[in-house]
Amino acid sequence: MNDTTQAADSSSMNTATQKFLEFGSRKIILVGTAHVSAQSIEEVKTAIRDNQPDNVAIELDEKRLASIEDPESWRKMDIVQVLKKKMGFLMLANIILAGYQKRMGEGSGVKPGDEMAAAINTARELGIPQTMVDRPIGITLKRAWSKNSLWGKCKLLAILLGTAFAGDDEDSTPEKIEELKKTSEMDTLMKELSGYLPVVKEVLIDERDRYLASKIWECKGDKVLAVLGAGHLPGVMAYLTKLAAGEKTSDCSDIDSLPPKGLASKIGMWAIPLIIIALIASGFYFGGKSKGWDMLSAWVIWNGALAGVGAIIALAHPLVILISVIGAPVTSLCPFVGIGLVAGLLQAVLKKPSVGDMENLQKDASSFKGFYKNRILRVLLVFFLSSLGSSIGTFAAGASLVASVTTFFNKIISWIKGIF
Repeated sequence: MNDTTQAADSSSMNTATQKFLEFGSRKIILVGTAHVSAQSIEEVKTAIRDNQPDNVAIELDEKRLASIEDPESWRKMDIVQVLKKKMGFLMLANIILAGYQKRMGEGSGVKPGDEMAAAINTARELGIPQTMVDRPIGITLKRAWSKNSLWGKCKLLAILLGTAFAGDDEDSTPEKIEELKKTSEMDTLMKELSGYLPVVKEVLIDERDRYLASKIWECKGDKVLAVLGAGHLPGVMAYLTKLAAGEKTSDCSDIDSLPPKGLASKIGMWAIPLIIIALIASGFYFGGKSKGWDMLSAWVIWNGALAGVGAIIALAHPLVILISVIGAPVTSLCPFVGIGLVAGLLQAVLKKPSVGDMENLQKDASSFKGFYKNRILRVLLVFFLSSLGSSIGTFAAGASLVASVTTFFNKIISWIKGIF
């Protein structure tokens, strides 16, 4: 009997949330969960006790495991170091997603990750080893960001902002949460994501399906039970079958790190600043001081004003707003320092976060008002919105400069044609 036949023989035991796979002498049990489901917690505990696996694979990475084991670890966070390490956007995205799950879980009284904690605790009680099989969240988010086009990045930002500032979901009842575990519901969600943001779907779903399946496959033991989000069940099952048939390898080194920057990306870091400088210089050279100053003023006004607007929307300190306006036109010409970093660090110094801000971080992240009340979240808003404003200003000013130069050269060409 081959592996595929044996896998099919166990299908009669399958349910909507539990899949039993047999590959030769090896058995793999997949338990799909909704991350804020009270029913999932009990199902996970029962599945581990009933099946007595040799190993429990869990959809967590080591850093998220540490945060579950030490719920107070976030109090040690230094927002200044987060910004200096250029992790401001990643932290903001992570907080927004965690806040969204927290709002959903309020309908059932369950915190995000409780089912994973239940799996860990149950396995430990029974003396069963556990293996963390998910890719680090930082790598996943960075890959989702770096692989997106400019338009894709804009849509991703729109989704994050919409998620962050959405009102509480009154429909997040226990019954509604359980619907998240139904394959049909998850399929619909994945299809929508695939159409709207195919690159994000590739990174968040397809790559992680492969990564999870590969790490589950590498777990020690003849019987492995894996606890993972229900949306990953179809993809993980499909990839496990390919691994068993020798059609795929469990080597994930190509998706376990950031995609290397290509030559075009490296050139692009300097190309835009150099083009902007060249356009302004051409204005002075060909159009005289008046034209040159007009173009320089357009660059300063567009970039500085929109960065300042971003800081104002974030309710930044007045000095931070002023620095954003003055600094954005300069930092936009430097690939290594953005105005968001400068504005965020200054906001953190002028409005230093308190212990209370750290204690209420998770709670405040689940509401619009909380983002402005909490000084840590305010720093991240200042960082993000001033950066966004400056980026928009760069493109707006660049378009204005190109239009000015084009108009100027058209006049020269017309003048030359008139002579001849």
